[in-house]
Amino acid sequence: MESKYNKLLSRIVKHRYLYLMVLPGFLTLLIFHYFPMYGILIAFKDYSAPKGIWGSEWVGLKYFNSFFKDPMAFRVLKNTLLLGLYTLFWSFPAPIILALLFNELRNKHFKKLIQTVSYFPHFISVVIVAGMLKEFTARDGLFNDIVTFFGGTPIMFLLEPDYFRTIFISSGIWQGVGFGTIIYLAALSGIDPTLYDVAEVDGAGRWKKVVHITWPSLKPTTIILLIFALGGILGTDFQKIILLYSPETYSVADVIGSYVYRQGILGAQYEYTTAIGLFMSIISFVILYLANRASRKVSETSLF
Repeated sequence: MESKYNKLLSRIVKHRYLYLMVLPGFLTLLIFHYFPMYGILIAFKDYSAPKGIWGSEWVGLKYFNSFFKDPMAFRVLKNTLLLGLYTLFWSFPAPIILALLFNELRNKHFKKLIQTVSYFPHFISVVIVAGMLKEFTARDGLFNDIVTFFGGTPIMFLLEPDYFRTIFISSGIWQGVGFGTIIYLAALSGIDPTLYDVAEVDGAGRWKKVVHITWPSLKPTTIILLIFALGGILGTDFQKIILLYSPETYSVADVIGSYVYRQGILGAQYEYTTAIGLFMSIISFVILYLANRASRKVSETSLF
């Protein structure tokens, strides 16, 4: 036991600078992600601020039952799941397709220019994006100018439930598709160029090169990111939803995050919303575990 301790201590001393570099990130994770986890106890208590979390009375699964009996529960669960699935279906393939297109560009200067332009929206604040969308979709905005130009009548897009999901998902693709290509381009940079040369000698065209060389090299990265995406399928970007939705679009836009915001922050129902958040976290973990297990069975790639 002593020898193991000495080996560990000597390893720490030997790599002390590496450990010092890791220390700030570790402390940040510990302080802001792990220490606050004791707050989930609120979900099982009748929380009273003067008594504190530990002094408050235990009520068991009371607030979980309240959520399942809440007539709004089905609506927010359905909206969260649908928005998550639609976002996954449309947004996940977009960076892959764009990365493959970038990989086919031969003019390096043009390629860098297009990449820079595609990255830029990622650095725009969600608040600014929401403001732009409100301006574009206003009655006298750009979208309605196009509609009236072709003889249509102006539409209040953000007040129409039929348009909300399309606007939300398409704006998310525009904002994140360029930056999302970085990981895929990094994976593509590791492909041996001689493979393409050999394939060309054998008479393979661009499409066959993509199918037999490029895509197999991207597959492990794609599977890992898909597992992460499935795990976060219930974590819809509720910040943008809060900035864009209105009572007229609650039927399609009200998700778990926005519902928790209204009930917890605005309504001060901390126990109730903590229970909802804990329930959704458990569901997300189960989805992540099942996706990882399925990936391990059908391929050699998995998280754990």
